[in-house]
Order: sequence, then C-alpha cells, then structure tokens
Amino acid sequence: MKTTTEAQTELERIVDAVAESYDGARTIDSLASTALPNERKIVDALSCLHHVIFMGFYSSRVLTRVNLRHHIGEHIHNAFDGLLEQVARAVVYQRQRGGAPEQQDIDFSANVLTDTFACIPRLRADMSMDVEATYAADPSAKAIEEVVFSYPGIRALTTYRIAHELYLRKVPMVPRIMTEHAHRQTGIDIHPGAKIGNRCFIDHGTGVVVGETAVIGDDVKIFQGVTLGSVSLPRDGQGLIRDAKRHPTIENGVTLYAGATILGGDTVIGEGSVIGANVWLTRSVAANTRVTYSQGSGVRDDQRFESTEPEISGPTSTS
Repeated sequence: MKTTTEAQTELERIVDAVAESYDGARTIDSLASTALPNERKIVDALSCLHHVIFMGFYSSRVLTRVNLRHHIGEHIHNAFDGLLEQVARAVVYQRQRGGAPEQQDIDFSANVLTDTFACIPRLRADMSMDVEATYAADPSAKAIEEVVFSYPGIRALTTYRIAHELYLRKVPMVPRIMTEHAHRQTGIDIHPGAKIGNRCFIDHGTGVVVGETAVIGDDVKIFQGVTLGSVSLPRDGQGLIRDAKRHPTIENGVTLYAGATILGGDTVIGEGSVIGANVWLTRSVAANTRVTYSQGSGVRDDQRFESTEPEISGPTSTS
C-alpha cells in the first residue's frame, strides 16, 4: 500500500504523462479550443433574453410602465455585453481555429446582435401564441402563468426562437450551444436551423428531436418522444452533404403523438393529419390522413409479437 507521500509523487508522474500525451497530432490534442466561446457567458446572456421576453413573469422587482424600460434595457445590455465577444470568438474559431478576434469580427458580432435583438418584439408575439396554444390545448394547465413557468416546451421554444435568429445570420456554434443548453434542461432537442411556425404545442416534451432541416407549420401539436429525423445521410466525393434537406416537413394543423418517428427530407405530413403513437414513417402522407399501427393478430405465448405496417385511413374529421 502506498503512503500519502508516495501517492503524491505518483500523481506528479501521471500529470507529466498526461501532459506529454498532448504532443500528438490527434484532434483532441489541439489546445486551440481555449479560444472557443464560453458556454457559461452564453447561457447567462440567454437567461437575460428569456427575462426580456417574459419580463412580467421572471422579474423579482415590482414592474410598472414607468420603470419597465429601465429593466428591459438592463437585461438587453447585459445580454449584448455577454454575447459580443462570444460571437466574435465563434467566428474566429470557425475561420482559423483560434486567435484573438479582430475589429471586423467584433463589428460583425455587434451587427448580428443588434439585428437579432431588434427581432425581440416579434419573438415576444411568437412566444405569446405558443403559450396561448399550449394553455388552450392542455386541460391540466390551470393558468397562463403555469405554462410560462413550468412547461418545458415553452422554455425549449423560447431558446430555439432566439437561437434561430442567430443561425439565420450565419453565427457559428453559439446557436447550437444555446439549444443544447435547453436540451439538457428540458429533454427537447431542437436544432436552431429548424423552421417552426406559430402556435406550436410541445406537450411533456422529453425525447423530442427536431432536426436541422425540419419544417413545422402552424398549429402543430407534438407529444413526447417524437423524432423528426433523417432517413439517410447523402454523400458526395467530399463526404457528407451538409446543406441537403434531410428532415421531414410537417404541415399546418398536424398532431404527432408520443413516440412517432418521421424520417427523410422528402417526407411531407399533409395538413390536418394525425400520426399515432409509435408510428414509423419514411414516406409522405396526404392531408387529413390518420396513420396508426393496428394491434395485430394474437400469437402463441412462445412467439415474438410482430407489429404490422402502419394502418392509413383518411380523411380525418375536420370538425
């Protein structure tokens, strides 16, 4: 058995060995990642923006029309200051894998942030519709305040809508850091590149995955465990084709029940359709169609149950 002194000496040898292991040429040996954006500062800025969107719900101070502008300004300036260097760092890292931001990078960051923050009135309108749609759709919600405070779908959508604006402005890395933070908080994984319409309702939410090129229309209801993913990864001589449409399109008024998996960039779920629980789809569905799995016939106890193909019927009731 080692003495404490011997253990400390061995630890120093271990430190030397680990440090030497960084002398290789592997991807994980790079030290340039010290120039990456700081996740904590991004999350702090994101929190400020959540406060701005729902100021009357999150503020710990009494708010009036007289002091409202001051408190909004405080949070917006804090968010701007927190993100200014982080966006610039992300741009530099994408360009040259590290180094100090140049003035052009800071200017790009400032312009992107002011353009994004100018969208906040519209984002507040979008989130108001999401909150109202959630309250209207869920009989267990007792008040709008309960929806804002405790529904993971609202938290994930708020973060997504902020991150999406940065994504549209070609900001690298930062939008994904934001949505991955929301993913850890809520279990809902929405890529910032996805396009989501108005009055989106994500119920429960755990395990929901929405891919980068997914398109979701207005008045869509999504339950837990739904995946909007890719069925295959297109490649060319350079490897993966990263800009291809890989994820499905969900048209207006569709309901996706728990565990539904819908894959493929050419897959379109037509307006007003209902996709039942645990359905697996890799082909399009016409408008006002109901897709479910039938129970299947009985089998002996010693045989494995096999699910049938999706049972498709339509049109659904439009009442």
